[in-house]
This record gives sequence, structure tokens and C-alpha cells, in this order.
Amino acid sequence: MPNIKSAIKRVKTSEERNARNTMVKSATRTAVKKVESAIVNGDATTAQESYALAASKLDKAAAKGLIHKNAAARKKSRLMKKLNSLNS
Repeated sequence: MPNIKSAIKRVKTSEERNARNTMVKSATRTAVKKVESAIVNGDATTAQESYALAASKLDKAAAKGLIHKNAAARKKSRLMKKLNSLNS
């Protein structure tokens, strides 16, 4: 444990940020899984609604720097590709 006041604050803020980042990443993964499970079940309307939420969460995670913007774009593209194959 650090003794210097600024180092103590740095540890505290880094723990808070780590918790927040973990929560956002987990919520993003959950949203993506909901879309994929709806696609597997063949539920097009639920999949479409879930995709909108997942795309939003991916964009927000990319904006915060939790995932790379190209990774977010790639995941959205692959989800949309699966969704379009379900609709056709």
C-alpha cells in the first residue's frame, strides 16, 4: 500500500475506473450474446431490437477506449451479417 497521498489517490481512482470499465465490458458482451441467442432461436424482431442496443454499447465502449473502434465495427458488422442471413 502506498504511503504518499497522491499515490493513495491514484490507487483508489484506478480501482474505481477498473470496476467501471469491467462493468461496461461485461454489459457489452451480454448485449452481443443476447443478439446471437435471438438469431439462433430464429426470433427476428427480438434480434433486431437487441442489435440496436448491442451496437450502441459497442460504440460507447469504443468511444471510452475500452475496445478499439475497428474491433467494435467488426463485431457490429458480423452481427448484422448474421441478422441479415436470418431475415433472408
